[in-house]
Amino acid sequence: MDWAKSAPVDWIQKSTTAKDVRELTQFLEKQGTFLFPTLPNGLFSAAAGEGGDFELSGYHNVWVRDNIQIAWAHLAVLNDASIPRACIQSITEFFSKYRHRFTEIIDGTADASDPMNRPHIRFDGTHLTENTEKWAHAQNDALGYFLWLSCQLIIRGDLATDAVDWALLAQLVRYWQVVEVWQDADSGHWEEVRKVAASSIGCVVAGLSLLRELMQRSAVSRHLASGSHPITITDVDGLLVECRKALHEILPAECIQSDPLQNRRYDAALLFLIYPLNVLKDRALEDTILADVKMQLQGPYGIRRYPGDSYWCADYRTLMSAEARTADFSDDLDARDKLLKPGMEAQWCIFDSIIACIHGQRYLADRDPASLQLQIEATHRSLSQLTPARSRFPQYRCPESYFCENGEWIPNDITPLLWTQANLWQALTMLEQSLGKR
Repeated sequence: MDWAKSAPVDWIQKSTTAKDVRELTQFLEKQGTFLFPTLPNGLFSAAAGEGGDFELSGYHNVWVRDNIQIAWAHLAVLNDASIPRACIQSITEFFSKYRHRFTEIIDGTADASDPMNRPHIRFDGTHLTENTEKWAHAQNDALGYFLWLSCQLIIRGDLATDAVDWALLAQLVRYWQVVEVWQDADSGHWEEVRKVAASSIGCVVAGLSLLRELMQRSAVSRHLASGSHPITITDVDGLLVECRKALHEILPAECIQSDPLQNRRYDAALLFLIYPLNVLKDRALEDTILADVKMQLQGPYGIRRYPGDSYWCADYRTLMSAEARTADFSDDLDARDKLLKPGMEAQWCIFDSIIACIHGQRYLADRDPASLQLQIEATHRSLSQLTPARSRFPQYRCPESYFCENGEWIPNDITPLLWTQANLWQALTMLEQSLGKR
């Protein structure tokens, strides 16, 4: 197929083969769709852009959560640990440099209710230094992702045990004990109002589960049982019991607190607990979350993060200055929420690819044709989100989301978003694998 002369709507058809998908991926690679600018230390800025409004957006910074998702994609697609290993080592270096963020909360000398006292999850990746601006750093999901990928690499043998900061991992567990992570209100994936969120607790469970697996090795247990804040497998088990109990009570909702500012029945962040974390282990529950997203959050251009999300709502660029658009809204969303018109939430581009991976993972496991069809449909939606030729961006780029401006749905300013690229890259790789098994 001449990919350049056909539209994304025609790229995936019933007759599409694994070879076709491989050629499509190669075509997009040549167009720069899967270009991941990397800092010398192996970290990724959240988005690729330069100058003007992009600098004001703050997306040149490093987010722990985004970096783990992007690093995981490199491992999943290339089966090459060099990039994720460098990423994990640099995040470890940053956390170790500011180890006092963990130890002061553990020792009770810092107030965990102040997010600036928490381990910082958004920082200057070039210099591995904290930013001074106020930010919603209370994010257990980001720390859970960090522990999860660290343990993945150790288990695979891609990160040597003598290269691991075991004291830091022990301190992370102690930190979660002190803040009582199973009932700790954090700002979560979307860095907004603090609440007890299933998507955050699930990330913690994913990380702790792999750490427990590692602790079956006597050498690892010895490493973690030494240092200033030692832990044992009993500590990990205790946290897992509390976190799993909380998940059982909350899911399939994101948050069940009674405060209307916190209570949330539907949130697309729950998809990440199915893929890549694979933490739920309950097909019926997974199906409920998938159905919730499709029925309550899916739109023609993408998927809303949650009902009532005012970030990049209609005419966002007109209503808010560039500097204000990505400010810290964790303390007060009221002013931004007043801008939202009913049904005009931004439709994000990071989710359809994850749904494709979920169904692809199922198809590879059970060869159910229905799973393959759902995988194809979700991949098709993901490809349709690439920037068109008439866009203000280069063609075939992966936006953060589509928002409505002057009645037209267009990519928002955060284009390309590396997290979106990473997810699409995985979706195409998994579709090639599925079609190869058909």
